[in-house]
Amino acid sequence: MPLRTDLDPSDWASLRQQGHRMLDDMFDHLQTLRERPVWQPIPQALRQAFREPLPEQGQPLAALHERFMTQVLPYSVGNAHPRFMGWVQGGGTPEGMLAEMLAAGLNANLGGRDQMPLEVERQVVHWMAELFGFPTGASGLFVTGSSMANFLGLLVARTRALGPGSRRSGVAALPAPLVAYAAATVHGCIAQAMAMAGLGSDALRRVPVDGRHRMDLAVLERMVEADRAAGLQPFLVVGTAGTVDVGAVDDLAGIAALAGRERLWFHVDGALGALGMLSPGVAPLLAGIEQADSIALDFHKWGQVPYDAGFVLVRHADAQLEAFASPEAYLARHPRGLAAGSPWPCDLGPDLSRGFRALKTWFTFMAQGRERLGAAIAHTCRLARYLEQRLAQSPRLEVLAPVALNIVCFGLRGVDAEQVHPELVADLQESGVAVPSTTRVNGRTVIRVAIVNHRTTSADIDALFEAVLAWADTHLVRSPRRLETVTT
Repeated sequence: MPLRTDLDPSDWASLRQQGHRMLDDMFDHLQTLRERPVWQPIPQALRQAFREPLPEQGQPLAALHERFMTQVLPYSVGNAHPRFMGWVQGGGTPEGMLAEMLAAGLNANLGGRDQMPLEVERQVVHWMAELFGFPTGASGLFVTGSSMANFLGLLVARTRALGPGSRRSGVAALPAPLVAYAAATVHGCIAQAMAMAGLGSDALRRVPVDGRHRMDLAVLERMVEADRAAGLQPFLVVGTAGTVDVGAVDDLAGIAALAGRERLWFHVDGALGALGMLSPGVAPLLAGIEQADSIALDFHKWGQVPYDAGFVLVRHADAQLEAFASPEAYLARHPRGLAAGSPWPCDLGPDLSRGFRALKTWFTFMAQGRERLGAAIAHTCRLARYLEQRLAQSPRLEVLAPVALNIVCFGLRGVDAEQVHPELVADLQESGVAVPSTTRVNGRTVIRVAIVNHRTTSADIDALFEAVLAWADTHLVRSPRRLETVTT
């Protein structure tokens, strides 16, 4: 008998039953997260099992589901868990999960064409323009994450500085090298974006920061002046709304004023903190973001949308169109039919094939509402302050960076931080009790706690705090003067 060439099931009723089991298992997973470890190491035998060759024959869906539940789900990164605090990753929501299922079933390509899914995406663009005080002519685009969103913002800035003809001539024809500016603590994706844009990572000037880990604007101004005097062409300044190391927020209003005087494109990397605008208590910390020319942000962080859902917002749509719109014949438009509805997302970025990321974002915002999402954001900041207070009251622990938003950096007093802190963090991760991470602050390795998950409570902060002290009791000995690593 010849093989069937369609890939639909022969028994839809059985598929429906299996699908309900799969959905119920994921609901159970989310409902009982606290009963499981945050993370656990992958057994080597299991890792090896996923080196099997490409299968010649299909396997029953039920067997694949069982394998997922026993071999994949228990060994994921764990960011849905309330005690995942190692990196800036949101916890997702059931509504977002269901929307992702609907989007997959629809299987729409959102590169273009006249279709209602694009109106959903445009609705979110309108919401973001409203949230950040951008004009009605603003444009936006869903991308994988803020690394890509920052890259697109940089490309728009580059095209605006050089003119649309630079898309043909390239950077080799530049009359003077372009240079950009960002705080020394800026995310590494900005330097990578400079490299990918053909400008070189060395063309990103790293501006020193002040005692609050914010860009030093006086130094920035002197650097711009020196570069102009050297015959270079300053074109971009990147402010950060929540640095990845300590959560610091640059003086965005001050950067905006300087960018206006110096005729620089003002871009904000808001991957971590931009959605703080949803919270009346957090929004004032972001004053000046409304003056940006472009903003990168992640809905999958503080917005709690399932991965991935990055976004770039540009103040004026013509600047984004100038950087990306293409006249190719296969993208020709027409006033009627599927070729209507211009401009399309492919006019605003490089992708022609795009998933329906907007649906899970739309579902999350519609199901939760601005007020509740803002309250969840404010709650994570309160938990950071709570942890800061507990640390300040402990004779064995110390806060090692100012707490601006929802990130707390701390360490054990009187230890070799380079040796002790990484081991402590790795042991806590492997224990499954809590997941912090490490970063470097002022040249020292510190313990970093990023509180992003809407499920996290003060009890989870207490559990982390007590786990750190318990580790110290087990692995370190006390002396009258300081803590010392146990040696054998």
